[in-house]
Amino acid sequence: MSNSNAVKRMTKASLAFLESLTPEQAGRASFPFAGGERYVWNYTPVDRNGLILTEMSDEQRALALRLMETALSGRGIRQANEIIDLELLLGEWEDMQGEPSSWSRDPRRYWFSVFGTPGGAAPWGWRAGGHHIGIHATVVDGRRVSALPFFFGANPAEVRHGPEKGRRVLELEEELPRQLVRSLDAGQRGVAVVDPVAPADILTKTYRAVSPGAAPTGLAYSAMSGEQREKLVRLIRHYVERMSDDLSASYWNRVESAGLETISFAWAGPLERWHGHYYSISAPEFLIEYDNTQNGANHIHSVLRDYRHDWGEDLLAAHYADAHA
Repeated sequence: MSNSNAVKRMTKASLAFLESLTPEQAGRASFPFAGGERYVWNYTPVDRNGLILTEMSDEQRALALRLMETALSGRGIRQANEIIDLELLLGEWEDMQGEPSSWSRDPRRYWFSVFGTPGGAAPWGWRAGGHHIGIHATVVDGRRVSALPFFFGANPAEVRHGPEKGRRVLELEEELPRQLVRSLDAGQRGVAVVDPVAPADILTKTYRAVSPGAAPTGLAYSAMSGEQREKLVRLIRHYVERMSDDLSASYWNRVESAGLETISFAWAGPLERWHGHYYSISAPEFLIEYDNTQNGANHIHSVLRDYRHDWGEDLLAAHYADAHA
């Protein structure tokens, strides 16, 4: 997607971040654009490559988070910060249950990486990731950018203790699709609900690439009433609008141009809360997946993937084709 304003924000923020680092820190935060490292990601609390917030100064941490925010809308920034804050609450809850994790529930266990040289003519990118956050940006030709794949998760999905009890960071990700399924008549629901049992996790996991058919199809947009279509569109836009306003506007144009009638919605599992459930939204261009089955159905994974646009693969293909021409 062509978006020079987003590229300018990302370039300025990434250069400021890199310039704040010592040579040793910069060596850990910087990777070649070529190769496989920029495709490596995870949403579990595992160690990663890159520079971790725990090994940054306060100023450097602020600059790293500012880089992450260049891809996010105001709501996306708020959700990302709340997801990070959940780490402490999760650690408290695990201790209360007598099941402490082998992982440190530290809100500073997030890693930042830059690929290639920001601001140049050659493609470059950056990555921000840690437990339940996966944000990837790829910049091509100094004006086009992809911010996909894009992952947000939440554990707990609803805080169960303390002054934050009842807080739900990804509430609409869970409630909007449930409202859609409940609005379906029996015939529609028989098509949309593809399995009485939800899969244990999102089906695309952290694969480098996904393809159409990776998730169940379910009920077509064309088989929905006007009100039901509005509910589905609102849900899709909720995912897209995690991205900054300019990036989300560009991507929504991509979705609309491909045709809303090509989209379908599938649900698996019961409709009641606290029971494991899953849904997917499939189209020829993109896929949204959500799963909430772990920890008593109080642990959300959700992702927006694009079959050609993840990691800017379509942008890079056009870039290299132009170069050879």
